[in-house]
Amino acid sequence: MKDKIIPTAPIERLIRAAGAERVSVSGSEALAKHLEEYGIDIAARAIRLANHAKRTTVKGVDIEEALQQMEQ
Repeated sequence: MKDKIIPTAPIERLIRAAGAERVSVSGSEALAKHLEEYGIDIAARAIRLANHAKRTTVKGVDIEEALQQMEQ
C-alpha cells in the first residue's frame, strides 16, 4: 500500500481506548497499515456482494456479509 488512508491520530486514540497509556508513532502507523489492508479486503468482498445483487451501492448488509464470509 503506497499512500496511507487512515490518519494516525484516530489510530492513536483507538490504541489509547484499548488501554495504552503511551503510543509511539510507529505503533500507530503499524496498526493503521493493517487496518487499511483489512478494510480494503472487507470492502472488496462487499463490492462483489453488491454487484452480485445487481447494485452499485455497497450497503451495511454487504459489509456484514463480507465479514461473516471472512470468519468462515
